[in-house]
Amino acid sequence: MQGSALWGWLGPLLVTIFGGVLRFVRLDQPRAVVFDETYYIKDAYSLITHGVERVTLGDAKNPIADRRLLDGDTDIWKHCPEAADCASFVAHPPLGKWMIGAGEWLFGMTPFGWRFAAAVVGTLSILILARVARRMTRSTLLGCLAGFLLALDGLHLVLSRTALLDIFLMFWVLAAFACLVVDRDRARERLVDWYESSPLSPCGPRLGLRPWRIAAGVCLGAACAVKWSGVFFLIAFAVLSVVWDLGARRAVGLRRPYQGVLSLDAPGAVAALGLAPVVTFVATWAGWFVTADGYGRGWEQATSSGPVFFVLDSARSWLKYQTEVLGYHTGLDDYHPYMSEPWTWPALLRPVSFHYPAGLPSSVCGADKCSQAVLGVGTPALWYAAGLALLGLVAWYVATRDWRAGAVLLVAAAGWLPWFYYAVADNRTMYLFYMIPVVPFMVLALVLVAGLAIGRRNAPPGRRALGAATVGALALVVLINFGWLYPVLVAETLTQAEWWARMLMRSWVVPAPK
Repeated sequence: MQGSALWGWLGPLLVTIFGGVLRFVRLDQPRAVVFDETYYIKDAYSLITHGVERVTLGDAKNPIADRRLLDGDTDIWKHCPEAADCASFVAHPPLGKWMIGAGEWLFGMTPFGWRFAAAVVGTLSILILARVARRMTRSTLLGCLAGFLLALDGLHLVLSRTALLDIFLMFWVLAAFACLVVDRDRARERLVDWYESSPLSPCGPRLGLRPWRIAAGVCLGAACAVKWSGVFFLIAFAVLSVVWDLGARRAVGLRRPYQGVLSLDAPGAVAALGLAPVVTFVATWAGWFVTADGYGRGWEQATSSGPVFFVLDSARSWLKYQTEVLGYHTGLDDYHPYMSEPWTWPALLRPVSFHYPAGLPSSVCGADKCSQAVLGVGTPALWYAAGLALLGLVAWYVATRDWRAGAVLLVAAAGWLPWFYYAVADNRTMYLFYMIPVVPFMVLALVLVAGLAIGRRNAPPGRRALGAATVGALALVVLINFGWLYPVLVAETLTQAEWWARMLMRSWVVPAPK
């Protein structure tokens, strides 16, 4: 590992503070309920108030509850003859809303309160990426570069300042990946110790308790408990862990590495990446299980025939609820002006307008027409460079079978390619911000290629200087590009001419035709 342990923490922490300032300054702006916050902030408040999601006043065309919240009035519940009649059918598991609710509990039902948790996990994800990139590259400089680039991504910034679920999904996926990378190192250290100090055997040793892999399983269960799409990463990471175990046993020269993996590693992998995620996922539904007013709960029927029937009927009702949720997602094909197809996401052809109020008075910007926008879009310089880096990783992996390139490519594919199926088979309504769990791995791809450009420590000084200058120039371009877009990411008031100048493509503005 290059550099001191002190700088291994101090450098990433400084980059994290930089990203945190961007995410927390003016977090309460815009003072409005933006885009899908209208669903999640009220579900979150219902969870911390009632333990389950309840129906609120109004609807999308008449958002009575939203207006009351902005006026400081938290009386937003629809009144029903029976509490169970007000149970709300929700499309996503509860963990992300519980996390939003934590901020509401701490700071109240205000824009700052309901966005606080998103800003926290967005900021922490910068630290996690910096540290895992440092571990993968053995370079503190490259680790800090990874955190710096993630801090400068526009889509990551917007979702870190908005009470939507996708930033929480990204956080748990990234945390799971970081845990697996640590587990990989720890498992190899144990194998080396065994090889040097114990009698050899064809299959190798048992590696004992692997807490980092269990932690990865818990994080993956948490990802699924934010959005069902976390299951794509669960499958990918399970494959990744087994492949890494196989590679480790082959690397020390065992004669029967496959048998060793199947008999010695697989049982622990099943527990860590099978059982632990399931237990975590079910545990996040505790509010639904312990209250009578959840959607489809059937509490009276469950309690009428003794404790055994209560448990069985509760499980039956819960599984039926999950089936209905999955059916809802497969049938979600309503038109939205900012929907987009997954193959267009890397090119940033159709970002999502989270907020653009009409009728701003000219006095607020000193021009005839004023604009105030929150545009959910990635930083183009970063995304386009990362796209090229991912293509470079394909060639690198084919040529060298480098585990880092393979891991990044697998996770990026798990977060992006499944949406192609839903686009083709179900014509599902989808948005650019579904890519946010992939963004840290796009940054990792770019950082790995940057490491290749700079070269090893023993490379010729001229080559290292040229590579460092190229990487530094790219980081500067990303910074400038981000700074130019920043006002339309955080709802700063601009003249309409200034706003137009920041629209890279007309598709960023004009709704797509039906």
